Amino acid sequence: MSEPAYIPHFADRLIAAVRAKHTPVLVGLDPRQEGLPPGFVSGQGAHALARAYQSFCCEVIDVVAPLVPAVKPQSAFFEQLGPPGCEALAETIRYAASRGLLVILDGKRNDIGTTAQAYADAYLGPRGQSAWGADALTISPYLGDDSLTPFVRIAQERGAGIFVLVKTSNPGGGRFQDLVIDSLPLYRHVAAFVKGLSDTSVGENGYGIVGAVAGATYPEQLAELRQAMPSTWLLIPGYGAQGGTAKDCAAAFDERGLGAIVNNSRGIIFAHARAPYSERFGPTRWQEAVGAATRDMIAELRAETSAGRLVP
Repeated sequence: MSEPAYIPHFADRLIAAVRAKHTPVLVGLDPRQEGLPPGFVSGQGAHALARAYQSFCCEVIDVVAPLVPAVKPQSAFFEQLGPPGCEALAETIRYAASRGLLVILDGKRNDIGTTAQAYADAYLGPRGQSAWGADALTISPYLGDDSLTPFVRIAQERGAGIFVLVKTSNPGGGRFQDLVIDSLPLYRHVAAFVKGLSDTSVGENGYGIVGAVAGATYPEQLAELRQAMPSTWLLIPGYGAQGGTAKDCAAAFDERGLGAIVNNSRGIIFAHARAPYSERFGPTRWQEAVGAATRDMIAELRAETSAGRLVP
């Protein structure tokens, strides 16, 4: 009998990528017309803007690929443009993968039954196994446990991962997430379920393929979740433009500098328009600003968190 095909473990792949780049920085690809440097948009309409988004994101990728382990395209800004935007997203994902980056698609998808299965089949796994070719996908848990099952199953089959919304970074998230049920806020009940899924899919390095989204804007809850979910990888939004800092993220990491990946979108890709990079580089040297902002974030996380232990 032939040996069963080896299926790579997503959390172990993520850990290998983080260790290879010596940083847990995740660059969010959130293209917006008003933020693009001059010269990217040639023509009018959705096709012209989609071409600009694809070109801009690929040039960002050229800068950050040697520096970080992964990127996180936000599907909404591409989908906003209709079919041309979706094609631009597909090409951006393909290009990121060709540059050796892991791709976490921020789509916040979910549904029930065969519809959830269709979403999972569409997004999860390398190209050839899925239409979109993402290594991981963000999903919402609020349709219940059976809505998550198809994502977990397909992720396991394809060496992919999922990140479940647990405690989001936005100010209004607490309206539902903080509701107390049986003496615990709702997000803790969601966390407990996600922990169970993660615990059943632990790889060689102690983390499962089911991760959690938990914002840097709520550092006390982030620390609480790290303690409650020791085998769950955390994806941390809210750093930078939303007010989260490296120090706010510190409790999310384990003693090895692992266990969390910290996203920065606008603060990196549009750094040329923000102080202090706007004064040093300006729009004509926008790629240099992207590189400087990325390296500064890497340095901040090394200084303020155990991610500094990733440096050999």
